[in-house]
Amino acid sequence: MLARNSLPALLLAASAVGKYIVPGGRWYDTDGNLVNAHAGCVITEEKTGTFYLFGEYKIEGQEEGGGVSVYSSDDLGTWTSHRLALEPVEGHPYLDPSMIIQRPKVVYSHGTGEYHMWWHADNSSYGLLLQGFATSPNIAGPYTFQDATAPLGNWSQDFGLFTDYKDGRSYSLYSNGDRREARDIYLTEFNEDITALDEVIYTFPKFDLEAPTIVQTEKSYYALMSHKTGYRPNNVVAFRADKLSGPWSQPWIIAPLNTRTYNSQSGYTLTIKGNKTTTYLYLGDQWDSNSLWESRYIWLPMTIDDGKKDLGLEWHDIYDLDVKSGSWKEVKGTAYYGKDAETAGSAFKQEANFGSDGVILSGIYGNDSTVTFTGIEGTGKPQWVSFYYQNTDDMGFGDQPGGSPDRIGGAWQLRRVSSVVVNGDADNVQTLFQRDSHKGIILSTPLQLTLEKGTHNTITVGGLSNGFDYKGADLDRIIVYPPEA
Repeated sequence: MLARNSLPALLLAASAVGKYIVPGGRWYDTDGNLVNAHAGCVITEEKTGTFYLFGEYKIEGQEEGGGVSVYSSDDLGTWTSHRLALEPVEGHPYLDPSMIIQRPKVVYSHGTGEYHMWWHADNSSYGLLLQGFATSPNIAGPYTFQDATAPLGNWSQDFGLFTDYKDGRSYSLYSNGDRREARDIYLTEFNEDITALDEVIYTFPKFDLEAPTIVQTEKSYYALMSHKTGYRPNNVVAFRADKLSGPWSQPWIIAPLNTRTYNSQSGYTLTIKGNKTTTYLYLGDQWDSNSLWESRYIWLPMTIDDGKKDLGLEWHDIYDLDVKSGSWKEVKGTAYYGKDAETAGSAFKQEANFGSDGVILSGIYGNDSTVTFTGIEGTGKPQWVSFYYQNTDDMGFGDQPGGSPDRIGGAWQLRRVSSVVVNGDADNVQTLFQRDSHKGIILSTPLQLTLEKGTHNTITVGGLSNGFDYKGADLDRIIVYPPEA
């Protein structure tokens, strides 16, 4: 049976070769600018198989209300900007730059022959709690505002949209706010034209969750949501059901404990059905509340076992994704360990039973206390390098709702920023952002560097200002990856 609406989560195979996906990296578009599309979605144009990424547009000085940006790609790794699909409008009651335009989702309506965009529409105090609606005959826009409404008379905060690939019906997912009488997640069916909501299908009770999204397999539905800790990451949970109306299972944590879902928040899920296999992707946001325009994207393959009724998420620095076959493979690199690095100034090698070889590099501070990895083999081409680190500036309270600072009145240091210098070239300093972590938890963040061909390369890491201090995070090791073919 032909589905009545588009299948934004079921992305059919496009003609493309494998492409590196680098979670947490700086992703640049074909114009050389940072990809700027946060908390959005990826859908496909049915006729061409082209992927389109929509998301919140955030720049310095305009972190909210900047509109919705749109990019296109044939391989999920090479993105072309089409600028703003939905532009802010001065003086508009819902599109004025002072208003909130968050978590945009786009779906094609066969009934109207247009693309429909829905989002969380609000004011700066989150006092409206509405769902915005705009339409366009073209997938990349521009989209024309239609309305902003309370869904079936209820409140609506974080917003998600899911289309069932078996019957083509679309559903809205939304938190009904932070107030005491709220804190539920609603799963509500759209009408066939996706112009309004029909009825609530299921209500997830007061688990105090947000950022909802659903991934569908042949046998199950899995709903992913994060806890409410603002822009601070936490442990994303999943629920499972045989049908959307439930019953749904108890929630479980999808990533290793205390990684805070690799410092990310759930946002969308993407199913790539290729000619060989199907891959399910977690599309999360790694928010940087000190500079939201520097927030990154954590896209990772999910492991789903319908027999065990389980969904999990594992970290991969880099993986090679082929959207035509639907398959992916982890890219292998060469590790260089902290125990072999050279220290300068007050930097030192410290015992750490959770570190590689029981050692971690600490005391990295400014230009004077640095660590240097030597004997690194390069190719003369741009290569991704992952820096494995620990950063415990948050005192371990990062999962707590509200994100209160430490008990002596300090301020959260949400990240450390390190300087990275290749082969002593201090005129070309790279900046490495290292988000906070739990004690004893090693995470990684990537940086693309150009190393000279041969094994004589050095990488020196120091500290830069994060707004509070000049400390770099403790380092465990680095892994150097081959250039993309």
